[in-house]
Amino acid sequence: MGNRRTFEGIVISDRMDKTITVELKRLIPHPLYKKVVKRRSRVKAHDSENKAKVGDIVKVIESRLFSKTKSWELVEILKRAVGSE
Repeated sequence: MGNRRTFEGIVISDRMDKTITVELKRLIPHPLYKKVVKRRSRVKAHDSENKAKVGDIVKVIESRLFSKTKSWELVEILKRAVGSE
């Protein structure tokens, strides 16, 4: 299957069934000025058991297409949000 990318991010939406929206943040150097700038991406990830809740820090892995926009899969929940069980 090759090397699949893994990222850590924060769950920003869990309203869909078996799907979460995860915000991935990263720091990259600007190509010309070399200042470190923030970049963010929002990806849809497959959560088959609906375990993740808004605010959780999760690990996602690149996967096959589950739908038109969902191509990531939840690996584990690293840290629960305050107030969720």
